[in-house]
Amino acid sequence: SIAEKENMATIAVRKKEVARDLDHCDIPYYVSEFVEREVGNDYDSLRKLDDLIDKLSENKKQLEEQVLTVSSEVPKRIQNALKNAEDSKKSLSRLLEEETLLSDSINSHLLKAQPWMEDLDVLISQVEEIERHLSYLKWISRIEELSDSIQQYLMTNNVPEAASTLAFMAELDIKLQESSCSHLLAFVRSTVKFWHKILKDKLSSDFEEVLTQLRWPFVGPPQSQAFGLAAPASAPDVYNNLEMLFCQLLKLQTSDELLTKPKQLPEKYSLPPSPPIILPIQIMLNPLQKRFKYHFTGNKQTNVLNKPEWYLTQVLMWIGNHAKFLDDKIQPILDKAGSAVNAGLEFSRALVMLILEKLAADIPCLLYDDTLFCHLVDEVLLFERELYSVHGYLSSFPSCMHILSEESCFQRWLTVEKKFALQKMDSMLSSEAAWISQYKDITDVDEMKVPDCAETFMTLLLVITDRYKNLPTASRKLQFLALQKELVDDFRIRLTQVMKEETRASLGFRYCAILNAVNYIATVLADWADNVFFLQLQQAELEVRAESNAVSKLQLGQLASMESSVFDEMINLLERLKHDMLTRQVDHVFREVKDAAKLYKKERWLSLPSQAEQAVMSLSSTACPMLLTLRDRLLQLEQQLCHSLFKIFWQMLAEKVDTYIYQEVIMANHFNEGGAAQLQFDMSRNLFPLFSHYCKRPENYFKHIKEACIILNLNIGSALLLKDVLQSASEHETTLKPNQPSPAAALNELGVYKLAQKDVEILLNLRASWPNTGK
Repeated sequence: SIAEKENMATIAVRKKEVARDLDHCDIPYYVSEFVEREVGNDYDSLRKLDDLIDKLSENKKQLEEQVLTVSSEVPKRIQNALKNAEDSKKSLSRLLEEETLLSDSINSHLLKAQPWMEDLDVLISQVEEIERHLSYLKWISRIEELSDSIQQYLMTNNVPEAASTLAFMAELDIKLQESSCSHLLAFVRSTVKFWHKILKDKLSSDFEEVLTQLRWPFVGPPQSQAFGLAAPASAPDVYNNLEMLFCQLLKLQTSDELLTKPKQLPEKYSLPPSPPIILPIQIMLNPLQKRFKYHFTGNKQTNVLNKPEWYLTQVLMWIGNHAKFLDDKIQPILDKAGSAVNAGLEFSRALVMLILEKLAADIPCLLYDDTLFCHLVDEVLLFERELYSVHGYLSSFPSCMHILSEESCFQRWLTVEKKFALQKMDSMLSSEAAWISQYKDITDVDEMKVPDCAETFMTLLLVITDRYKNLPTASRKLQFLALQKELVDDFRIRLTQVMKEETRASLGFRYCAILNAVNYIATVLADWADNVFFLQLQQAELEVRAESNAVSKLQLGQLASMESSVFDEMINLLERLKHDMLTRQVDHVFREVKDAAKLYKKERWLSLPSQAEQAVMSLSSTACPMLLTLRDRLLQLEQQLCHSLFKIFWQMLAEKVDTYIYQEVIMANHFNEGGAAQLQFDMSRNLFPLFSHYCKRPENYFKHIKEACIILNLNIGSALLLKDVLQSASEHETTLKPNQPSPAAALNELGVYKLAQKDVEILLNLRASWPNTGK
């Protein structure tokens, strides 16, 4: 055994001597590893050496064969790669030689062809110039042919074909607009103008004659109109002529638009783009336009600044008087001709343009006369309302609101609107009936108990909204919205000032009326915030603020997600005022309750007779003043405050009374059995029922009192058990005895959820009579 140990030590030393060289292929290391792995310390394994030698010899042979195979294949691959490279090099040399020859040939050819190219360029330029001349002559010839055709048609009285040919000529004129041939353009335009005038004069004359036969225009009421003729038998012929001439005039529309520039108002009015009035409707409008200018321009008695309703009403009458004829007779003609024009709207649009021109001329003359300007705005708004609601005018058309939106006029409108609104606010607040509800005698209607001044103010804001809701741009609407916010804030400040004068009488009628007014305004503004119109304004305000970086990303996110509204700032201020006023009322009543409860606090709770000793339980005499005060104030404020406000009031008051009685009466005294029973009777049979008119379970608003009474009135066994559970839990906070309930579970089983464990322990200690348990 000693020899074996020496041999093993020798092997270990040798093994340590054979270290691996990491930088080179270290054969001794691999051999040592192989021997160690195959032989190790087991000398019996040396018998395997023969098999091991055979196996290694076989591996050596296989490796030698692989090396020979690889060494024979690699030179072949290298040789093939070299051969391919040589072939590619030769091919590239040949291509370079061919490229050089081809380049020389091309250069030589270009030198020879250069004189030919110069000659050809000259010839091509000449050909192109001749082609342009030819094309120019063809255009002239084409226009002359069309002109000759129109002349021939007119000589044969074929007006429809002449009108169609002129329409085609006008289309050619439009196609030539991009040409730089100014003389050709002038020639075409002059030809179109020449024939247009002839055809227009002829057709207009014939069309006006037909209209005269129809007694156009109809200036009387619809029932007095004679759509037919003096001789009804000829009516079909007249209407056939009307249709024929109307269609022929429609064909002149293109040339008329080329030659006639429509009268436009200055750009400051930002009128939306609109197509010219179709030619036949223009002719039908001529007599009405003459009448309008005769009566409402110059020194006529009908043209006075203080009577804008005269010309506004006149235009509405004309639209109404002609609506039936346009729908019945003209619209079918337009439909048959394939036109998308609506006859009634086209007629209305042309007459409205007369109004716009008149307003643009009159407004500068009365801009600084508040009475005249305000009257004009009122009449224009009435006109717009009837125009849209009765006659179906489209909001995409030019309207009077575009004139009122002009900068100087609009700013004046805002100023006047604010001035009259403030005057109205002064008068409504100084009125004798300012704080009285108009519906005080109607219970169903007077649910909000809204004073007259608040209702009148919100009506004022609603009227302002109706006045500006049809403004054409969101920026103008937002300016009016800012005015409304300013008025709300001004009214809130006025209410606050009146409220401060009434602070001493916080339960008085006027104070309650102010509170109802604040609540009503906040409620209505919250309702308006969900209106589609104000939601659209909110989106517009979001875009404006995002562009100007006027608000934080959080505020932008709130606006975009509709978490807030355009009235949020105003509503928050009103809600704060409402809360302050309610708190002042609650504090006032609570002070009275505390004063009335002084004797109740000093009740002899330790010496009261038990329930068994009394025939009938009765209310403590010392509790009467407190409960009477509560009853009277609740009845008073229920009559003076609206339902939602009174609900907040009695809940706030109940919370204060609950805390006060719990802390000042219960926790400040000790109770015998009779005192605890009397307290529970006073609370559950007298205090709680005072609030039963306002909710089904009033005791839930007096949880401190209710649960304290439960603890104080536990029978002695339950009280001892509860006390033991709480003491055990306090002594062993981390572990409970087996089968022992937790303090929370024990309290919940008794109906105690609000009071904490320590509060319950204090209440148990307030019980005066405990049996002697020997502890």
